[in-house]
Order: sequence, then C-alpha cells, then structure tokens
Amino acid sequence: MTAATRNDVPVALEGDGVEVRNMPIGGDMSVSYISLPRGTDMGPALKGLPDDACQCPHWGYLLKGRIRMSTASGEEEYEAGQAYYWAPGHVPLALEDSELVEFSPTDEFKQVIEHVVAQSG
Repeated sequence: MTAATRNDVPVALEGDGVEVRNMPIGGDMSVSYISLPRGTDMGPALKGLPDDACQCPHWGYLLKGRIRMSTASGEEEYEAGQAYYWAPGHVPLALEDSELVEFSPTDEFKQVIEHVVAQSG
C-alpha cells in the first residue's frame, strides 16, 4: 500500500503559475496534485499530440475552482466539489484558479508530461 501527501510528490511540471506534482502510487497508476491559475489554457501545450488533445484518461476530484473541458463532442464545465472522469481527447481551460487531485495511468501520463515540457522548452 502506498500513500502520499501533496508535499511528498515531486514537481513534474511548473511554470506561469501551473504546477503538476506527479508520482506512481501503485497499480500502474500515478497520483497528481495539480494547480492551474485562472486563464490557463492547455491547448497550446498539447499541440502535436493526436487531435491536439490529452490522450490520457484521468480520474480525479476538483478541490477548488472551475474548469472547462473541450472534447471532440463539445464542452463541459466542472466545478469544485465534483469528482470526474476525463476520457482521452480533452483540452482543459481553467476558468478560475483551480486545484485538483488526479489519478492517471502512469506511462500514458508520463508521455503527456514529457510532451508539454518539450513544448515549453
């Protein structure tokens, strides 16, 4: 069994107020603690991935804020207090300062993080 608080989890991606802390937690899944300032549009960082969208599924809980998720089938908004599942093919936009706790398949999310880091370099 494994457990980790936010401060136990190393920073995998940061810049412009965005912070993604990520580490494997078990069962081929990773936990992420994510902070997105209002106005953060992940679209430009996801360009070059299939459909220019995140292709990793995520299960999580929105602790604070509001996020608009764009997918091929339209847009949906999520707000603090909601648990969610985001299927592959999504692009998030933070409508408010947002904080999330998220679980994702380790290898798939690692590929997305590596792509976003390369885009920002």
